[in-house]
Amino acid sequence: IPKDQHVLRFLRARDFNLDKAREFLCQSLTWRKQHQVDFLLDTWERPQLLQEFYTGGWHHHDRDGRPLYILRLGQMDTKGLVRALGEEALLRQVLSINEEGLRRCEENTRVFGRPISCWTCLVDLEGLNMRHLWRPGVKALLRIIEVVEANYPETLGRLLILRAPRVFPVLWTLVSPLIDENTRKKFLVYAGNDYQGPGGLLDYIDREIIPDFLGGDCMCEIPEGGMVPKSLYRTAEEMESEENRLLSDSIYKSASIFKGAPYEMLIEITEASSVITWDFDVSKGDVIFNIYHSKRAPQPPKKDTLGAHGITSLGAVNAQLIDRSWVPGQDYSMVEKALTCREGESVQV
Repeated sequence: IPKDQHVLRFLRARDFNLDKAREFLCQSLTWRKQHQVDFLLDTWERPQLLQEFYTGGWHHHDRDGRPLYILRLGQMDTKGLVRALGEEALLRQVLSINEEGLRRCEENTRVFGRPISCWTCLVDLEGLNMRHLWRPGVKALLRIIEVVEANYPETLGRLLILRAPRVFPVLWTLVSPLIDENTRKKFLVYAGNDYQGPGGLLDYIDREIIPDFLGGDCMCEIPEGGMVPKSLYRTAEEMESEENRLLSDSIYKSASIFKGAPYEMLIEITEASSVITWDFDVSKGDVIFNIYHSKRAPQPPKKDTLGAHGITSLGAVNAQLIDRSWVPGQDYSMVEKALTCREGESVQV
């Protein structure tokens, strides 16, 4: 069950339109459960390459008490990281940053005694060049932005972009269409050393925590990056074998169920001692859950039978496996009494 502040972020993202916010939240909760995002911080181990070459990290907090994340994007070998690790690892890295940001917001709420629901991100673009516009790298960035926008609304309080070079408008033209309008309003861009003047960094961050590489006295424990050795690059075949696992591989499936169009799953029992368990959430509406047994396997639905199957909004196949001509008690029998599951319930047996 999401916390109140979690629900509030989705309400704000949809201007408190209850229907839109509810749909938005349900899709995100389904995504989180499908990919076990709630356990990401406890289960995912960052590859050594990310620890050495990913030039980002948490650094104290801003003047409003928001956790501060610093990303030295201009010093990062994005092409090398994509070639050596693949898009999947970078996506998990960004998701772990967002999950850690939520955790730090809760911690700062307790420390400062007032609600803190978002964080500040400082992006240093010193060193950004055409290499950062490498097409596969930009494609990976766009996909990551899309996932973050769909699942972490209203978590960014402010984005400070420093030392933006001439190539920055090109990158901005590519990524800005995917960023929510309300989020774009939180962006502050400084060229050259403008961040050191009036209305600059000191308006948002205390002087004593300004990093040394930005002219401050605070040592910042963020990797300096460097070029990823080409000897660590992976082949296209190795990349393809792991591509998109976060979006496709999951122990959970999603389905939209309508009256007259049930979601049916076939489980083959190969051993007499087998035990069947089930675990599902009802995101919207009420459903009825049944278990049936048959000694003969139903035939898969014909691909041209529109009424037998369809594609849900989340990409799951809705298939009706039990033939309408089958007779209950003769061709198949009910194993478990029908269970009515209400909206919002989690069922685990």
